[in-house]
Amino acid sequence: MFELTRYDGRHRLKGSVYLSIAMSLLAIIVIWIYPSFSGSFEDVDEEFLQAYPDQIIQMFNIQTMASLEGFLAFELYVFGWIILLGLYLAYLAAGTIAGDVERGRMDILLSMPISRARTVGEKFASLGVPIVVVNVITPIVVYVTALLVGEPLSAADLAAVHLLSIPYLFACAGIGLLASVVVDRTSIAQRIALGVTFGLFMLESLLSGTDYEAIGAIAPMRYFDPNEILLESTYDLVGAGVLIAMTVACVVVSQLWFRRRDIQ
Repeated sequence: MFELTRYDGRHRLKGSVYLSIAMSLLAIIVIWIYPSFSGSFEDVDEEFLQAYPDQIIQMFNIQTMASLEGFLAFELYVFGWIILLGLYLAYLAAGTIAGDVERGRMDILLSMPISRARTVGEKFASLGVPIVVVNVITPIVVYVTALLVGEPLSAADLAAVHLLSIPYLFACAGIGLLASVVVDRTSIAQRIALGVTFGLFMLESLLSGTDYEAIGAIAPMRYFDPNEILLESTYDLVGAGVLIAMTVACVVVSQLWFRRRDIQ
């Protein structure tokens, strides 16, 4: 049971550690440079934000730069987690099925006593390795670095932002999985996944606060807000449930699609 998950998970472990190191370095840089700007932010935070175009403020949901929490929410979690990691997981998931089909390995897998639905499910489950590893290592680095620069963070809020990012990243991976079962070419599936994920981010960002805001409900980004967690200690468990439902829907649709398609 879960042989494919264990096999793929082991092969993703090294890359997951490298990913965690990269995100941890980004976190260290962001936190380390904050004290040199914090004084000016506290004095002219409103003026500083007014210097940004309204579209940028809305797109990145910048609330404040006068606290480390606000600085991290913008520089690390909106940019690093919502955009970079969201796109990376969609890209990674887009190669799970399409990659094996393109390389001719899927025929071997399907010759084993394992259903197509289980193949899709177990390969998707292996993406939990990078998602979990990056959300275990990075918060430790963030917390310790913040202490070193004299700007301690709430451990509960920091843990919450990473725990609640897990359903979001799985939802982004679900988009990639759908692309992976729809097309055979890995490169095409990855481009589709990147385009759809970034398009949903832009859709939610640009339609927020407009008469068409309801359309953005299809975007996973609506249901994960680092600002609410870090600045207000508000944990959107309903949003996390919506993200889990999105992920399950993507996996089920992918399984149904893959069961009906021919392997070329």
